[in-house]
Amino acid sequence: MRLIIKLIILSQIIFLLLSNSVIAQNNYKIKTIVIDAGHGGKDPGALGFKSKEKDLALAIALKVGKYIKEKYPNIKVIYTRTTDVFIELHKRSQIANDNNADLFISIHINASHVKSVRGTATYVMGLNKVQDNLDVAKRENAVILIEDDYKKQYEGYDPNSPESDIIMSLYQNAFLHQSISLAGKVQKQFTQRANRHGRGVRQAGLVVLWNCSMPGILVESGFISNREEEKFMMSDYGQSLIASAIYRAFSEYKDEVEGNNNKTVTETKTYVTPKNESIVFKVQIGYSVRKIEPTTKNFKGLKNVKREHDGTKYRYTVGKTSDYQKILELQSTIRKIVPDAYVIAFKNDKKISVKQAVNELNKK
Repeated sequence: MRLIIKLIILSQIIFLLLSNSVIAQNNYKIKTIVIDAGHGGKDPGALGFKSKEKDLALAIALKVGKYIKEKYPNIKVIYTRTTDVFIELHKRSQIANDNNADLFISIHINASHVKSVRGTATYVMGLNKVQDNLDVAKRENAVILIEDDYKKQYEGYDPNSPESDIIMSLYQNAFLHQSISLAGKVQKQFTQRANRHGRGVRQAGLVVLWNCSMPGILVESGFISNREEEKFMMSDYGQSLIASAIYRAFSEYKDEVEGNNNKTVTETKTYVTPKNESIVFKVQIGYSVRKIEPTTKNFKGLKNVKREHDGTKYRYTVGKTSDYQKILELQSTIRKIVPDAYVIAFKNDKKISVKQAVNELNKK
């Protein structure tokens, strides 16, 4: 399967000759947000007693965008769809990538064969740790089966294959830390302000998020299989309450990320693993036959760059930790400066695949 090869081996990167300039202060502003109404057209999504997921998701998505535009008229709001049309999963994230979006929010409605299950959950790209997360990922990813030529488009990914799901789960969003931050704010607004039952922030291997080049979340707004929640989500009041909670979370997130303008990327903490750990992760920022001094001058102000020679080429890395989540957070920060930076893994100083490293850590 080409996708597995791609994720385990990772693609080779072309080492960039970095400029000698020092990092300027971060004046980051959110300028563009993409709001994705799940499903649509020939794909109805989950079916309720009287409604369809595609219709509820669209109604909520349009309200979220409306609230954002009213409060922040300078922010460009882009919808993946505004009518009942079918949009392939890979095209949804591509819309965000093509428009250089700063944020991607996908709106969905949950379902369960247990009719009493209720509540909201917000997902980020990551490891499936519990069966509920796996079930959501399988249901949302199964949409690709009705797309034309999906095997070629998704490089052999099969939503019915447990192996494919594990690999997709390992393909972490590069902006995991920011995604989790926004997801947490959404859940806080749902529970504290909208008085909804919260099911927490969760991670799953979701196709709609895996190719996003920006922070992204998938919001499960409630259970269409629960009669009471379906009635609530079908009402204008319920849709407005859900949409306003997502909007307030976005507003809080915007204030947070834009309020860090006095910090620089170089000030980010570098995690160091205890010496007794055999599995460690690092962020690789370059791989070249050229021997470059690992100074801040040569690496755009990045501190603590390490140089290693593997017998063939020189590897340049930042960070060292046995905590997979922490290295992903560091990768997210480093990618603002080196877009091709990615996580690599070692066992007893021997390079191994990230998949193998994560699997061995999970066994402990």
